[in-house]
Amino acid sequence: MLRNNPFVQELLKRNITPSHQRVMILRYLIENRCHPTVEQIFSALRSSIPTLSKATVYNTLNIFLEAHLVRILSVEENETRYDIVMENHGHFKCSSCGSIYNFAVNIDQFVSEELRGFQIAEKNVYFHGVCPSCIAKIEK
Repeated sequence: MLRNNPFVQELLKRNITPSHQRVMILRYLIENRCHPTVEQIFSALRSSIPTLSKATVYNTLNIFLEAHLVRILSVEENETRYDIVMENHGHFKCSSCGSIYNFAVNIDQFVSEELRGFQIAEKNVYFHGVCPSCIAKIEK
């Protein structure tokens, strides 16, 4: 594995031992910022990595989570997606096509007096609706 590969470098920087599967999963996440599920990652990579299993994808994502390389995005209760963008931002999920879009928002500005004294572990901003592409299709 090439040490000058940027994906290998990112894994090494986070004390993750690079393997072909880990590099390819990281590459997929960086190049496809679509907030994929394990199934989507597995389906996208299994033709180029015939030995890939869903267990490997799950295990790799758990390693990435522990290293703060990705975070879990739970917009729907029954669907876990993974987000490579670690900076604070909001998410919009289209109820028509299911796509999830990032948008800039200063989450730290959201403060509530009702939460004074609470220890907040995580802040998220989610919007649901219909994206412009789907609106255009509906209007045709």
